[in-house]
Amino acid sequence: MKILVTGSAGFIGSTLSQRLLERGDEVIGFDNLNDYYDVNLKRARLARLERHPGFAEVCASLEDRAALAEAFARHRPRRVVNLAAQAGVRYSMQNPHAYVDSNLVGFVNLLEACRRHEVEHLVYASTSSVYGANTRMPFSVHDNVDHPLSLYAATKKANELMAHTYSHLYGLPVTGLRFFTVYGPWGRPDMALFLFTRAILAGEPIDVFNHGHHRRDFTYVDDIVEGVIRVLDRVATPNPAWSSDAPDPATSTAPYRLYNIGSNRPVELLRYIEVLERCLGRTAIKNLLPLQPGDVPDTYADVDDLVEDVGYRPSTPVEEGVARFVAWYRDYYRV
Repeated sequence: MKILVTGSAGFIGSTLSQRLLERGDEVIGFDNLNDYYDVNLKRARLARLERHPGFAEVCASLEDRAALAEAFARHRPRRVVNLAAQAGVRYSMQNPHAYVDSNLVGFVNLLEACRRHEVEHLVYASTSSVYGANTRMPFSVHDNVDHPLSLYAATKKANELMAHTYSHLYGLPVTGLRFFTVYGPWGRPDMALFLFTRAILAGEPIDVFNHGHHRRDFTYVDDIVEGVIRVLDRVATPNPAWSSDAPDPATSTAPYRLYNIGSNRPVELLRYIEVLERCLGRTAIKNLLPLQPGDVPDTYADVDDLVEDVGYRPSTPVEEGVARFVAWYRDYYRV
């Protein structure tokens, strides 16, 4: 089918686009190639996609309503995956307006385009950060998430609410996916694995927040992409058992669904670093620091709904995933 993927030059977006093209779908890649991190890396990701005859590229921002409308009118995608967003918890404290522009203004533009062009299914990226101050583990999509700890998380929670509104008003099938700490080849240079690898190979110290004792549900990128594809192929439907007396946040009387995609196996940061050290054959110089504002101590995904509805559970262990990242990093940067 014809699928529009926003954020197609990004880490997850480029990997997803590659998989969709390989299975025979046509992909319209929509990305503004901004300079939040190395644009050359983004161009290298796109170069892999441009080899496929089924790939069409649109260089524009979601905030640009005219460009978005033109892309929908010209290509008429049947389904849409929204992975374009301003990411990063800490950066949201430095540049909050970037999150409003991309994650709120851009997202409502996309919702409008989807409903006007009668898109069959919109799948969009949310984040584990929406769980915020929640401490009950594992995090469940059926729990209340009204206490975000960063503006980034707040904009993603807003996306879930906005998507529900459009689903309720216009019958637009929407599915939100809460990703848990994605890592792997072609990853983002602002994320821990990339930063750690670069510093360790250069013999420089790494900043280890919360003294390395927080746990993350590190999820390999191929596992994320497999989950996205399975959900994309299963168009969201109303939940006939939904009750306003005991409202379930993950479903609705509208065609609306939420899922976690995480490894379901939290790993302490110090253990993650230990795996990386073994793959690199070097020992890290650790600069132990307290937990940063906006961060949460632990994340742990309940993926029971994903398993029940689409028959999928992420399975790549960190030992295997980190080794694949290191192999890619050495090859790409010729280290």
